[in-house]
Amino acid sequence: MIYIVEPPVNEPVLSYTPGSPEKESLLARIASMKNEKIEIPLIIGGKEIRTGDLADCICPHDHSTVLAKYHKATKKEVEMAVQSSLDARKEWAALPYNQRIAVFQKMGELLAGPYRDTLNAATMLNQSKNAYQAEIDSACELIDFYRFNPYYYFQLIQEQPDSSPGMWNRVEHRGLEGFVFAVTPFNFTSIAGNLPTSPALCGCVSLWKPASSAVLGAYYLMKMFQEAGMPDGVINFIPGPGREVGPTVMNHPELSGIHFTGSTATFQNMWKTVGNNIHNYKYYPRIVGETGGKDFIFAHPSADVQGLWVAILRGAFEYQGQKCSACSRTYIPKSIWDKGKDDFLDMIKSIKMGDVEDFGNFMNAVIDKNAFNDITAYIDYAKDANDAEIISGGGYDDSKGFFIEPTVVLTTNPHFKTMEEEIFGPVLTIYVYDDDKYIETLRLCDSTSPYALTGAIFATDRYAVETALKELVHAAGNFYINDKCTAAVVGQQPFGGSRASGTNDKAGSILNLVRWISPRSIKETWVPPHDYRYPFMG
Repeated sequence: MIYIVEPPVNEPVLSYTPGSPEKESLLARIASMKNEKIEIPLIIGGKEIRTGDLADCICPHDHSTVLAKYHKATKKEVEMAVQSSLDARKEWAALPYNQRIAVFQKMGELLAGPYRDTLNAATMLNQSKNAYQAEIDSACELIDFYRFNPYYYFQLIQEQPDSSPGMWNRVEHRGLEGFVFAVTPFNFTSIAGNLPTSPALCGCVSLWKPASSAVLGAYYLMKMFQEAGMPDGVINFIPGPGREVGPTVMNHPELSGIHFTGSTATFQNMWKTVGNNIHNYKYYPRIVGETGGKDFIFAHPSADVQGLWVAILRGAFEYQGQKCSACSRTYIPKSIWDKGKDDFLDMIKSIKMGDVEDFGNFMNAVIDKNAFNDITAYIDYAKDANDAEIISGGGYDDSKGFFIEPTVVLTTNPHFKTMEEEIFGPVLTIYVYDDDKYIETLRLCDSTSPYALTGAIFATDRYAVETALKELVHAAGNFYINDKCTAAVVGQQPFGGSRASGTNDKAGSILNLVRWISPRSIKETWVPPHDYRYPFMG
């Protein structure tokens, strides 16, 4: 029986305008969640496991507020999770594709309906996202993953070879043996919900280690998976420190894949560990990772100036610059900068920052104390530099929450530290170039950073656009023309970059699902030959 999966459409983004029912409903869920103070267990083989080693889930914008406590995994629980996954794999892999797809379709409907407020509220409170940023992340993008991935998987399994007369050729799209290690970041609930599930859709099993600073939303996702009918052990939930979880998983002979989003240094260390252990594994692990960027917006003298300033501001300072795709450096022609810089700086001064419950705030807090210290160190460096100056912002305060002002650095050095290194915070560096050095500066942009995740060109001159596309062909895996360099949409802009930004396996597309498939080619001959001699021998 062939069960058709209809082409999906993207989930509409709710507006949360004053007086709207979705705003009132969300505010009510936020209020209740702040008072629940839940205790989050590990979930292994469908069972709740409590280790007694607890850590807090806090509000970054009010770090005295404890939302929940979660149990941290130790080596013992990680070993339990590995065995649970292996026990569940054969039955899950043998389940017909339509049954696995049905689980995902229900996950999408649960998230679009009864879980929407819960996931948005958890993302707002525990990850300090405003209502709009949460809505496009923990609701819409993740709903899209759960609707589009099944459609892409259905397309994938229909890919079949030709058959010559007298035979029938076909391909089975098997899930990987062993287990997949899914390591997810704090900054996107949608990524946290996609990395362990996209391999599971293909018949794999996953061990899921969420970021320690974003366990609350991850826990509610895990509960949603269970409600949708995800069988016990297919995804095992093991929050905890990397030093406890990582070695046991990475050294296990049944490791067959890694699905990762996080820092470049961590991913490179994981890859190195795989290389060192390659003789101990039963399989060659599939390694899929997205590791950040030093993303840019490049302006040509013909740019729409007002559109440019809005794109830079949104690209750099939405979610406090904590998106992998956030605009961190920009190249502005002197003619535009001299005329328009005051308008741009005035726009930045109008930004409001504070608690997520005040919907008038454009910015909120950075994720934790470590991030606060790392980001402010770059600001202090810029303050003391001779070849750069802070022309907007530069203030910070962690007395109540981890707040950092939207900060703009102007430099005369295109290789200044904040032009080259990933900061992952609300710090934008501007380099002003001579109008007649467009191509030279494009090449400078291409060669400045080791990353290649996102970038944008602003120009109304079509020749200038084409030149940028050619000169920056490998500078970004997601490239935008006359738009900000953030906000990729599932099914529209498959996301991922190369160079130091990752393996560019494009989450939200069929390309990512291919990595979790181990095909088997089958040839069946109807009437086999009865004589070993070939005609040429006559």
